[in-house]
Amino acid sequence: MLWFDAYVENVDRSWRNPNLLVWHRELWLIDHGASLYFHHNWPRAEAATHRAYRAEDHVLAPYASLLAEADAELAPRVTPELLTEVLALVPADWLTAADFETADAARAAYLEHLSRRVARRADWLPQGSAA
Repeated sequence: MLWFDAYVENVDRSWRNPNLLVWHRELWLIDHGASLYFHHNWPRAEAATHRAYRAEDHVLAPYASLLAEADAELAPRVTPELLTEVLALVPADWLTAADFETADAARAAYLEHLSRRVARRADWLPQGSAA
């Protein structure tokens, strides 16, 4: 969970506001409104691909002792094919903004950014965590 939050740059899963829900004995991550905040400023999005994630305030940081193992398991799953499939599920109306002429252009920008971010994970995971 910490790896995922670091990847999507979720700054809002602290002890003050954990945004976690236990339902049917399973833990669910909820309220991702503070994730992907790079998309509020596309001209500066490139700089965010390698921005370090500040995990010290993350509610699950004390339990995240296997980040390198999580990275080895999760990073290979974040492929351009998976990201393309997920981005295709986002309604076009949500993707059209002043920054992009079409939803497909927005999808391409997200694909590029998220692909670069996973490729640069040694920069954003806590020191020594990336495989």
